[in-house]
Amino acid sequence: MIDKAAAQLKSDGWTIVEATGFIQLVGPLWERTANGEHEFALVTQDKHHNRRGLVQGGVLMTFADRTCGMTARYVSGKPTLATIQLDTHFVEAGKIGETLISRPRLVRSTRSLIFITTEITVETRCIAMASGVFKILRSE
Repeated sequence: MIDKAAAQLKSDGWTIVEATGFIQLVGPLWERTANGEHEFALVTQDKHHNRRGLVQGGVLMTFADRTCGMTARYVSGKPTLATIQLDTHFVEAGKIGETLISRPRLVRSTRSLIFITTEITVETRCIAMASGVFKILRSE
């Protein structure tokens, strides 16, 4: 099922996001730009399940944090940011094997902070909503 979902994403213009560390364990994450907006996808696998056999809430939070953070980097042009707040609302359970989609959008950007929000969806179902605040850091 995962190979079929990956093939569908590729045919729809998605590419895998290069990742290392923790996010590599969660992914692969997929990315594309549609109508000038960044979109991200995650095909849920058995490794993402909780004790009830559904998608673990921490996976949803990690996906929201990563996709909002990447979008903050894209819109700011700044390479180094840190999440300083992430609020998540779980709306409905995600099922293993479903493809999660995140379409983050900029709410506001200041000289030092970027505010981003996203909905994580599966087809027309909203699975979670998240809002994040990201601090622009000095380049190291």
